[in-house]
Amino acid sequence: MAREFETAAFTEERARHVLAAAGHAAPGARLLALGENAVFALPHHGPVVRVGRSAELLDRMRGELRTAAWLAEQDVPAVRPAEPEARLVEGHPVSVWQRLPDAVRPARATDLAALLRLVHRLPAPPFALPKRELLGGVERWLQSAGDAIDPSDTAFLRERRDRIAAAVGHLVPRLTPGPVHGDALPRNVHVGPEGPVLVDLETFSGDLREHDLVVMVLTRDRYGLDPAEYDAFTAAYGWDVREWDGCSVLRGAREIASCAWVAQHAPANAAALAEFRRRVASLRADDPEVRWHAF
Repeated sequence: MAREFETAAFTEERARHVLAAAGHAAPGARLLALGENAVFALPHHGPVVRVGRSAELLDRMRGELRTAAWLAEQDVPAVRPAEPEARLVEGHPVSVWQRLPDAVRPARATDLAALLRLVHRLPAPPFALPKRELLGGVERWLQSAGDAIDPSDTAFLRERRDRIAAAVGHLVPRLTPGPVHGDALPRNVHVGPEGPVLVDLETFSGDLREHDLVVMVLTRDRYGLDPAEYDAFTAAYGWDVREWDGCSVLRGAREIASCAWVAQHAPANAAALAEFRRRVASLRADDPEVRWHAF
């Protein structure tokens, strides 16, 4: 039965079924996000529950919980676990997190920069952090897309992934490698009454610090971030990663990952399929100015 659950389409309905099977049956549970995880806020100010897309994400979810506990010890403002362990429920990993107070305002790029400065000053933790395998999920996401995407697009992304992966392996960093958030965007910062807090720790890694800074370059170039907001980010952090000659390589790796991530939603979502095609077409045309739509 577990194999059947793992291969079933990961929809909101499926995630709600797993939520109930995990003992969190709540008709009023609010879906906050649906990607590799379905994230639910339980009613009556209850905790937040994350349901993973597949069993292979269990180890990553466990690592996220371990990282969150360590960040608490380091006094880094970040989301905290409500339960120390993740469980596998009907083929899906499930974890429970403390509910954050309501946001007082949207997060700004400068909020993210301040938190990254804290993270980038941290020493290595007493446990092994994974490398930031930015391209590691590409094959899984493309396979999840199945026949919904053109095989030629799949082949194009695989070839481009392999070429960029080889280049990433030869990068010489400007910053000292160490702990990184891995998906450093303002959307992964929650600004509550006590200030900005890091959320979504599933890609927390030990790798090039430049990974966390290139994300904002792509946000500026592809998603239309106001250049003034980007400049405020670099001023608050203290350095602009575009000065580094490896920036374009990491930027290219993130573009491939972003295309493949959208692809996994294509079988059940026409908007995702259209966005996937838009992104791949811009890469085929080697046009870095085509705006992508956040998904």
